[in-house]
Amino acid sequence: MSKQIADAIRSAIMEGKLVVDERLPSEMELAQRFGVSRPTVREALKRLAAQNLIRTRRGSSGGVFVNRLSWLEAHESLFTTATLLLGMNEIPFETVAGARYTLEAACLPLACERRDKTHLTAMHKEIDLQRGDDLSDEEFCASDVRFHRTVVEATGNPVLSFQMVGVIDAMQPLMNMITYRMRVRTRIADLYGAIANAIAERDQAGASAALLSLTTNTNDLAQLMRERREKQSEHG
Repeated sequence: MSKQIADAIRSAIMEGKLVVDERLPSEMELAQRFGVSRPTVREALKRLAAQNLIRTRRGSSGGVFVNRLSWLEAHESLFTTATLLLGMNEIPFETVAGARYTLEAACLPLACERRDKTHLTAMHKEIDLQRGDDLSDEEFCASDVRFHRTVVEATGNPVLSFQMVGVIDAMQPLMNMITYRMRVRTRIADLYGAIANAIAERDQAGASAALLSLTTNTNDLAQLMRERREKQSEHG
């Protein structure tokens, strides 16, 4: 029953029947409305609070209110869901890589149109960092994610940027875990340089071609890694 009550309140919020900052009925009123005990209502409210859909305010003007979900809260929720989904299911590498690059390619036209000096500087900062000899694998992977996130942020579209959280922040680290031992860092930095330079020139075709080369390189690395594991298994 607590789940059904939580689902009903969530639906009311999503449909606009309950708006941001609106106060919910008291526990007693909700219990009477749904024909359940107050502990059941309390459990339903805990479910909604865990999803950042409601907040509690104490005092004479307190109560339970519909929360305004922040971009950061939404980012964390989507990132966690995408990471768990990818980690708990056996999804072929090529499927992940295909989705990853296809979705980023859709961002390139806007990135080329709307990028500014800040975005270009951030991209080249990561490229220069990746060319360093003293960068650890963990630091390289973190820089890798930051580069692609900057490409998406260059679109200037917060909704698109949010939707790409699961693609960049969740998929990229997973792909790095599989390919990092086989990749040549200078080759990756060169490909990123080609992407950044094309975006700087507002060259959509060039940016797409560079991203396609990166896709091919990534899939080739995954195949080499797979072949190495198969050989090790045969001699194991």
